[in-house]
Amino acid sequence: MQTISDILSLREQRRQWQLDGKVIGFVPTMGNLHDGHLELVRCAREHCDVVVVSIFVNPMQFGENEDLDAYPRTLDEDKAKLRSLNVDVLFTPQAKDIYPRGLEQQTFVEVPGLSYMICGASQPGHFRGVATIVCKLFNMVQPNHAFFGEKDFQQLQVIRTMVQDLSMNLTIHGVPTRREADGLAMSSRNGYLSAEQRQLAPKVYQTLTSIAEQIQLGRRDFDKLIAEHAAALNSVGFKTDYIEIRSATSLLKPGFEELQLVILIAAFLGKTRLIDNLPVSLS
Repeated sequence: MQTISDILSLREQRRQWQLDGKVIGFVPTMGNLHDGHLELVRCAREHCDVVVVSIFVNPMQFGENEDLDAYPRTLDEDKAKLRSLNVDVLFTPQAKDIYPRGLEQQTFVEVPGLSYMICGASQPGHFRGVATIVCKLFNMVQPNHAFFGEKDFQQLQVIRTMVQDLSMNLTIHGVPTRREADGLAMSSRNGYLSAEQRQLAPKVYQTLTSIAEQIQLGRRDFDKLIAEHAAALNSVGFKTDYIEIRSATSLLKPGFEELQLVILIAAFLGKTRLIDNLPVSLS
């Protein structure tokens, strides 16, 4: 596995792959890799001739109340995991190269509508940061395929819309959420949880499955259903940011005839914000 930090060297390698007719897969990450990330790499390996993984902790997508410096950085461990999966290139750019004029002067990419609802309403500017860095990385790597986890359901929709709107020549793959044995969605932020909080954390997924079961049984009083489950979560120590039942295709509030739904949740456990989702098909 090569480790490349500068954009020029990456482009030289990309040019050689292009001359050789290689199909390039790309997995962008912020590091602190867990098996959810590694599943993205495995999928890329199955679909593509060469696989590039990036590690860059993106300051543009961190909100005012999030500690960028505290985000876990585990580069040596990450490299060992990626080598074991035969990754071809690990791209580790520096902030000074990604944002040479600083964040305040940076041209940005923003997907209207999708970026302002749900998580975007709770974290203004977050999806602008995501769309901008993913667009820049796509321009640097120029992959044929890119792989993202479905755990970040809204992020995946934002990226798909950006790719379509900007006529980017690549295919976006959504990869199903990887879970711990007790149902907790794998996330780098799970490492922030205390032992006691870790025992409570699976209640997020339990809440999703409970709501899904009620919908499958015919309940359509969504506001009441959400309020009941938010109260139950809060009663055991969570602080619910939101629970939403939306159209799985548009992320708008569903009409009565909508058959493909997604339940989305974000809840604080102490200072840790956990997110998860569960699709529900009524067809």
